[in-house]
This record gives sequence, C-alpha cells and structure tokens, in this order.
Amino acid sequence: MLPDLSVDLSIGINGMLNIFLSLFFIGITWWTLQAFRYDFFVKNVQPFQVKLLMIFISIAIGHSVAGFFIDYLSWSTMLVKLF
Repeated sequence: MLPDLSVDLSIGINGMLNIFLSLFFIGITWWTLQAFRYDFFVKNVQPFQVKLLMIFISIAIGHSVAGFFIDYLSWSTMLVKLF
C-alpha cells in the first residue's frame, strides 16, 4: 500500500505556513516595539537586557498573533465541510 502523498504534502505545506506566519508576526512585532520607550519601565537601562526583553516580548506577542491567524485559517477551511 502506497502512502497518500496529498496528505503528506498538505501537512508539509501547513507546517511551512505555520513557521512562516510565526516568523512574520514576530518580525512585525519586533519592528513595532522599536517605537516603544522602555526607559520609563526599566530602572537600570542596560542595552543587552533591554534587547533581550524586547526579543522575549516580540516572541510572545508574535506567536500569539500568529496562533490567532493560524486558527482562523484552519476554521475557515473547516467551513467548506458545511456545504
């Protein structure tokens, strides 16, 4: 019995799309956070620690936004099953 290549291809494309969306929204979040002033919230402003904090915040927010769009895309493809 041969494996179903369309299922494998679909899973691969879905994985690639998820990675792309996650990296895209992390990058957009990083770019957006560049306009934010952290010196009001951080007592000892050290460049490395502030950049590391920005990276973590970018990953957290970007991953959440990407998760929303991935879920929305998944839900919209499920609607095809209604008709």
